[in-house]
Amino acid sequence: MTTEQIVLLGGLWLDGSMWNTVGHELAQRGRRAVPVTLPGQGDGNSAATLADQLAAVLAVVDSDPGKSVVVGHSAACTLAWMAADARPERVAKVVLIGGVPSDDGRPYADFFEINNGVMPFPGWEPFDGADAADLDEQARQAFAAAAIPVPERVAKGIVRLTDERRFNVPIMVVCPEFTPAAAQESIDAGDIPELARAKHVDLIDIDSGHWPMITRPAELARILAEVSPRPHGRVPGARRG
Repeated sequence: MTTEQIVLLGGLWLDGSMWNTVGHELAQRGRRAVPVTLPGQGDGNSAATLADQLAAVLAVVDSDPGKSVVVGHSAACTLAWMAADARPERVAKVVLIGGVPSDDGRPYADFFEINNGVMPFPGWEPFDGADAADLDEQARQAFAAAAIPVPERVAKGIVRLTDERRFNVPIMVVCPEFTPAAAQESIDAGDIPELARAKHVDLIDIDSGHWPMITRPAELARILAEVSPRPHGRVPGARRG
C-alpha cells in the first residue's frame, strides 16, 4: 500500500469541504487525503492572488517528507500542474479531473464576468448539458448557495510554467463529461500543448458530469486510491468505471 498524501484542489467557487465524502472514502481505502481550502475560496480573502493559491498548495506538498499526488478539479487542473512545475521532484503524479492545464502566459480562469473584484458563480445556464446533467435541483441549489466568489486576481492571474521537468511527472486525466477518446483526439491535434509534451498520460473514464466529487464520490475515490506513483505509458482512449 502506498502512503503518498493525496492533495485535493477544488475548482472555482468551492472550498475544501467539497472533498469531504471523497476524503472519507479514501480513508476507508487506507489513503491519506489532504483537501485544501485555497486562499480566496473559503477564507474570506477576496484580495487573494493566483500566487497565493499556488503557495498554499506548495506548502502542503512541502510539509510531507515523501512525494504527493496532486489532484486538481476543473480550473484547478492548471493549479495542480503549476505545483508539478514548481516541485517536479516532490510531485509523484498529477490527476486532472474534468479539465486540462492552461499554457504558460495565459490567464488562469478568466471565464465569467467580474463584479466588485470577484467572479461570482454565474448560475447554471453556462453549464447546461453534460456538465450538470447528473445534478438534481436540490444539488444545484446547494451548490449555488455554497458557491464562493473567486477573487479577480485569482481568475485573471497569469499562469507561469518554467521548469520542463514537469513533463516527466506522470499525469492521469479523469474524464467526466467528456470521453477519453475525445481527450486523446485533442491531445493528438495539439490543442492541449502541455499534455502533448508530457511523457506519461493516462486517460480514464468516469460516468458523471463535471462534479464527480458530488455525484460519484465513491467511484472517484476508488480511482484516486488506485493511482500509482510509478510512471505509466500513455493509454490512448483508455476507459474505466
